[in-house]
Amino acid sequence: MMDLFTVEALTALVTLTAMEIVLGIDNIVFISIIVSRAPEASRERTRKLGIFLALFMRLVLLFSITWVMGLAEPLFSLFTKSFTGRDLILLFGGLFLLAKSTFEIHHKVEGSPEENIQQISGLAAKFLLLQIVLLDIVFSLDSVITAVGMAKQISIMVLAMVISMVVMLISAKSIGDFVEKNPTVKILALAFLLLIGVMLVAEGMGQHIAKGYIYFAMFFSLTVELLNMRYRNKHIKRS
Repeated sequence: MMDLFTVEALTALVTLTAMEIVLGIDNIVFISIIVSRAPEASRERTRKLGIFLALFMRLVLLFSITWVMGLAEPLFSLFTKSFTGRDLILLFGGLFLLAKSTFEIHHKVEGSPEENIQQISGLAAKFLLLQIVLLDIVFSLDSVITAVGMAKQISIMVLAMVISMVVMLISAKSIGDFVEKNPTVKILALAFLLLIGVMLVAEGMGQHIAKGYIYFAMFFSLTVELLNMRYRNKHIKRS
């Protein structure tokens, strides 16, 4: 326990916590969009359950680190490409995210408010949670592999994940409400998920894409949209 209070351990904890929060952004966005299609009375409960499931997945994978590292072993080869367990998880997770994002964008652009209300009232909470769990597994795998690469002590990894999940829990509702109230931001968030899906498919096929480029593009696009929103609000007030 005393090892946590060394300068090296505290530096690793702060750095890893910040990285886990950044990696959790896409998780929050996905959960927020899925939860927005649930009945209003159960949205908060579903949101919290989704975040707790994300933490549970991360901790299970972390304590199964031997199995996680075993996912790097080739399972089979197709043409000149060898596929590992991690590749398959990223590949199918990316394809699922691509399909889900495309469906949500189509529904947002083409669906009428009446259809939206009917679809929301007919959705089963279990099906929503299943979608959250599927993507939690993919995001958690990425998170755990990052944690193992940045820290040596399990206690630091666990503490960083718990802190990042507390931040997610506190901020998830505000982010979800903001995305839901601003249709253009919701389309932008779906486009981000589409981009992350492409990245996951590429990584599953063995093509590494630096996540810094993805997050910079997300930050830049969001900044431009926030400036547009401010401009529109000022224009409305003047008129």
